[in-house]
Amino acid sequence: QVQLVESGGGLVQAGGSLKLSCAASGSIFSIYAMGWYRQAPGKQRELVVRETTGGSTNYADSVKGRFTISRDNAQNTVYLQMSSLKPEDRAVYYCNAYLSPATMERIYSGYWGQGTQVTVSS
Repeated sequence: QVQLVESGGGLVQAGGSLKLSCAASGSIFSIYAMGWYRQAPGKQRELVVRETTGGSTNYADSVKGRFTISRDNAQNTVYLQMSSLKPEDRAVYYCNAYLSPATMERIYSGYWGQGTQVTVSS
C-alpha cells in the first residue's frame, strides 16, 4: 500500500516562510514525478509545482520566484520551500506522486497525500 504523508503546514505571517515535506512510503517500483497542489476555500485544486524524476519542473506563475521544490529521490521525499508568503497562498496543500507501485510494475497512476493546511495572516 503506497502512502503519501505530508507535514510542515501551519500559520505564518505574510512575508514569512514555511517548508512542507512529503514522504512516499510502501512498495514503490518507480516514481515518475512528484509535486504539490493546493486548494483554497471555494476554489478548485490547482497545480503549485511538479517535478519529474528527470528534472523537468513546472511552477504555477503565481508562485514563481517565491516557492522552490526539491526532492530526495533516495528517500522518495519531496519538499516545498515557500517564501514571501501572501494571504492568497492560504490553502490546503496536497502532495501528489505519479508512480508505479511494486505490485504493478510500470503501471503508473497518481497518488495523493491527505493535505496540510497553510494559513497566511495579513
